[in-house]
Amino acid sequence: EMESKVSEGGLNVTLTIRLLMHGKEVGSIIGKKGETVKKMREESGARINISEGNCPERIVTITGPTDAIFKAFAMIAYKFEEDITNSMSNSTATSKPPVTLRLVVPASQCGSLIGKGGSKIKEIRESTGAQVQVAGDMLPNSTERAVTISGTPDAIIQCVKQICVVMLESPPKGATIPYRPKPASTPVIFAGGQAYTIQGQYAIPHPDQLTKLHQLAMQQTPFTPLGQTTPAFPGRSLGSVAGKQRSSIVLPVPALTLFPCICPGLDASPPASTHELTIPNDLIGCIIGRQGTKINEIRQMSGAQIKIANATEGSSERQITITGTPANISLAQYLINAR
Repeated sequence: EMESKVSEGGLNVTLTIRLLMHGKEVGSIIGKKGETVKKMREESGARINISEGNCPERIVTITGPTDAIFKAFAMIAYKFEEDITNSMSNSTATSKPPVTLRLVVPASQCGSLIGKGGSKIKEIRESTGAQVQVAGDMLPNSTERAVTISGTPDAIIQCVKQICVVMLESPPKGATIPYRPKPASTPVIFAGGQAYTIQGQYAIPHPDQLTKLHQLAMQQTPFTPLGQTTPAFPGRSLGSVAGKQRSSIVLPVPALTLFPCICPGLDASPPASTHELTIPNDLIGCIIGRQGTKINEIRQMSGAQIKIANATEGSSERQITITGTPANISLAQYLINAR
C-alpha cells in the first residue's frame, strides 16, 4: 500500500534526499576511479551528487523519481552491508553490526515524521524493523536535523520508502537553510613571523594574510607567559588546542626542511625558560615512538630540549620537562599534544 501511495503520481514525483556520510563511507560509494557511483547512477536512474571539499563529513544528494531513489538507496545499503561483511572477516567480532545511514531532513518536517506523541516513528519502526532516531538538535548553522536509520538493508529500504511518503505528504514549511559540513580545520603554527599549516605530512607556509596578521599582533602584544594564551596560538589557550587536536599528526623527517625558521624562535634570542607537563603512562609510548623516533623528531622540529623522567613506582603519570625559548616550548607542547 505504501509503495502504491508513493508511485501514485507515476514517475513524476521527483524527490531529493540528502545523506550525511563520513569520508570513508563516501570513498566506498565512489569506488575506484568513480566506478561504483557511476554504476549506481546508471542502474538506478537517480542523480547522485557528492559535496566537494576536504571535510570529515560529506553530503550525498540523491534526486529523481521515487522508484529511482529507492533503487539508489538499495544499492548504497547493500554496498555498506558488503563493507561490514568484509571488515568482519578481518576482526574477531561475532555479531554483525547493522547498516546505518544518516538522512538530513528539514526540521519543519521532523514533527510529521515523529507524529503525535511519537506515534508515526513508532509505526515506522514496527512495520519495517529498522531503528529510526531523529536528532533533538539542528545541525550546525542550518535548519535541518539528522535522522539516523539502522538495520538490515531490506529494513532500511522499507524505512526510507515510508519516510519519503511522510515527506511528500508534509512539505517543508518556510525556508530551509541546508546543512553544509565544515572543512577539517588545519592547525596553524606561527614561527619566525611566518605562518605554517600542517597538511598531511608536511608543514606548508600559510597564505600571506595570516602571516601579516601575525606580524601585526607581534608588534602590538608583548610575550605572554606560557600557560596563558601564547602568540603561537593567537586567542586560544594551549589547553583548548590539546582538547581539540586529538588526531595524530605524523611529521616525518622531510617536513623538517620546510621549517627553516621555526628553531630560532620569534625574535633574535628570547630568554630560555622551562615548562613541565605530566603525561599519563599509557600515552607516553606514542610520544616517544619506536626507539625514540617521535620524541627526537619533536626535539628537532621545535628546537627545544625535552627530558622525560623515568617512571616512578605507584605513579600513573610521567613528567616531561621542556626547555627553550617560549616559541620552542609552545611548538614542542603543540606537537606533543598532537601525538
